Amino acid sequence: QVQLVESGGGLVQPGGSLTLSCVASGFAFDMYPMAWYRQVPGKERELVAAVSDDGSPSRYGDSVKGRFAISRDNSKNTVHLRMHSLKIEDTARYYCDVHLYGVNYWGQGTQVTVSS
Repeated sequence: QVQLVESGGGLVQPGGSLTLSCVASGFAFDMYPMAWYRQVPGKERELVAAVSDDGSPSRYGDSVKGRFAISRDNSKNTVHLRMHSLKIEDTARYYCDVHLYGVNYWGQGTQVTVSS
């Protein structure tokens, strides 16, 4: 079955950096776009970044443009999110996402907390 396992979250000070990773299994990873979303309790999920099947970045959320970078390694079924110049408002749970056959799949997420 489809599995997405996120990792790399943690506590970081404002201005710091983190890299999130997502390992995917259960589907033909190199044929599908992948995305990172984030969610804060009580709010809707927000698109952070998306990457096409061949690794071309497709789009970024307005709030992270110029600070975050998405990439993928199809040989390892992995997608990364490199986050720089982190702000307090980036605090959220981050989820790796894939849309397959009309269904969105995501993992358990990884918590990112930006705080001094």
